[in-house]
Amino acid sequence: MAEDYTADFCDNYPEKVTALGPGFSNFGGAAMCQGEVVTIKLDRNNADLITLLKEENGAGKVVVVDADQAYYAIVGENLMKFAHSNGFAGIVVNGYIRDTAQIKDIPVALYALGTCPRKYIPVTKGTRDVGLSFGGAEFNPGDYVYADTDGVVVTAAPLS
Repeated sequence: MAEDYTADFCDNYPEKVTALGPGFSNFGGAAMCQGEVVTIKLDRNNADLITLLKEENGAGKVVVVDADQAYYAIVGENLMKFAHSNGFAGIVVNGYIRDTAQIKDIPVALYALGTCPRKYIPVTKGTRDVGLSFGGAEFNPGDYVYADTDGVVVTAAPLS
């Protein structure tokens, strides 16, 4: 259905959607995704994101991660496999990812600012289910994300 495209949501519901700003690209194997927002704020290390993706049912959900654009890889092949295994539709990262050759075939959308080969080794604590603000958009737990080749939009509730 054409209305499930981000451009159509922006045209039909301009007062209800916010578009994530420029610079985010999809590196995952799914061309589009939509789902309820689950938020997590990280301090360079992705240990808490690993736990979330490995242990929670992701059906109908998109994880939104704020890593403050720190130049470390937040998501790679293993995390994408966890996301796929538990049914997550997509991940949006205010930061960087790696393992692009391996993740391009995993059917989960993965929006990020770019790539970085290194990860942050020391474990730091993340914060779950908090409001996040980056790229000119605000993401709150329970919001809804639609994402495709044109970009990412967020709204307070599902539109279709």
